[in-house]
Amino acid sequence: MSKVKPRKTMVFEDKLENFSPKRKKHGLHVSKPVPCTIGDRLNIAILLFLYTLQGVPLGLSAAIPITMQKKHITYKEQAKFSFSTWPFSLKLLWAPIIDSIFWPKFGRRKTWLVPVQYLIGFFLLFLAMNINDWLVFTEDPNTTFLTLMFFCLNFLAATQDIAVDGWALTMLRKENVGYASTCNSVGQTIGAFLGYVVFITLESPTFCNKWLRFTESTEGLITLQGFLYFWGYTFMIATTLVAIFKHENNESSQHDSHDLNLYQTYKLLGDIMKLPSVKTLSIILLTAKIGFSAIDVVSSLKIIDKGIPKDDIALIGLLSIPLQIIIPVLITKYTAGPKPMNIYLKSIPYRLLIGIVIAAIVYFTPYFIDQDGNVSMFYYILVLSSFLLHQLTMYSMFVAVMAFFARISDPLFGGTNMTLLNTLTNLGGAWANTAALWMTDFLTYKQCSTNGNNTCSTETEINACQTSDGKCEITIDGFYLETFLCTIFGIMWYQYFSKIIRNLQSKDLKHWHVDAKKHSKL
Repeated sequence: MSKVKPRKTMVFEDKLENFSPKRKKHGLHVSKPVPCTIGDRLNIAILLFLYTLQGVPLGLSAAIPITMQKKHITYKEQAKFSFSTWPFSLKLLWAPIIDSIFWPKFGRRKTWLVPVQYLIGFFLLFLAMNINDWLVFTEDPNTTFLTLMFFCLNFLAATQDIAVDGWALTMLRKENVGYASTCNSVGQTIGAFLGYVVFITLESPTFCNKWLRFTESTEGLITLQGFLYFWGYTFMIATTLVAIFKHENNESSQHDSHDLNLYQTYKLLGDIMKLPSVKTLSIILLTAKIGFSAIDVVSSLKIIDKGIPKDDIALIGLLSIPLQIIIPVLITKYTAGPKPMNIYLKSIPYRLLIGIVIAAIVYFTPYFIDQDGNVSMFYYILVLSSFLLHQLTMYSMFVAVMAFFARISDPLFGGTNMTLLNTLTNLGGAWANTAALWMTDFLTYKQCSTNGNNTCSTETEINACQTSDGKCEITIDGFYLETFLCTIFGIMWYQYFSKIIRNLQSKDLKHWHVDAKKHSKL
């Protein structure tokens, strides 16, 4: 099956194929055919469906920590589980392999897509058979196995993403390739919505009794086991249909970009990383999210700890989806110019300030819950408002940095440039979030209510406290201390790097590009 095709185009390559200003600079002729979806509507629907499937494991990976938090697990265990989301931040490491090794008779993309999606279905079914023992019916969730299983799921979903990204370039006619990114963003959003919001709300007895039932029940409309079984079989059936009925087009007639083999691709990535400007930008991207990490990943879990139902948290996430669609449209006109990072820098102080507000809301959460467990409507308005403002600053930074990546990427290798820079910014968020979860427990100090010398820092001390009819009470909550430290770091980071970022975006493009003659075949 394994076959290396040295002159096949990388998955990432044609992402900016029609970016005409830079293409003309290199003496390349660019035509701009008018997009017309007639004849491609079925292909667009297939791509949308494949990206939706891809988003389901992502949604489930966000829902599982919410479920585990109700089991009162430690934040160190949450940090352990957060490693399961890392594959999407590291997929550049194996993407060239996915693009170069395949079985031509079966199809360049189907060689990977079909077995990967079958494996996703298998893992979902295996999870369904064991999830009750590992999580649902136990007060001591098997975090290690859950982390391993969801790491595998996300690794496979990231691999599926690479294959579908590449297939989109040939599945659609050349003038319609731009629709691929729309299918990607919309499909992943729908899939994540199904895996997170739909599951959390329909699995909640409280939500279902309040909004969907006439007769109360102690269970939701769905269970985690049933949900996993459903998607496991869905992946199996969908993959079988794609394998049998969907054929790949001939790529050779659809691409005019520079071909790179496996070795050349990794060599190109290494040469790009050696550029002084890229080295500086890498440090910025790997540290930029430290200042926001405590609020980004810990605040929602803390709110659940304070007594807010998890399905209410999911509904707040649902209300942010329109914002995810609207913000890029509104921000684009401000980031389309030569200095998109100005919006990025302007958003940072507001995001840090909103983080302080969210931390204060978390602290005062118990004051909005009455003795019957009812939550004040004013509280939900307050949380929703602060959350939407947080999302506004977050997506403003995201759109701005993506526009900057598009501007500095060499269109001869635009996809490779973009994927490398996306990997750095995703990795910067992944490691900061994992560290923030781990530090929450590390910075939290407890004391046994019946023994002031017992700090409840070990299992032995916790058991000793419980034996003496005591309770481990928090004296210093690590979340607030961590938020303070992250905010201070964010302010210092902003003061140090803001001038450097402005200088970077003013640099000539030659500081961002490698020698094309070393890597391209003209």
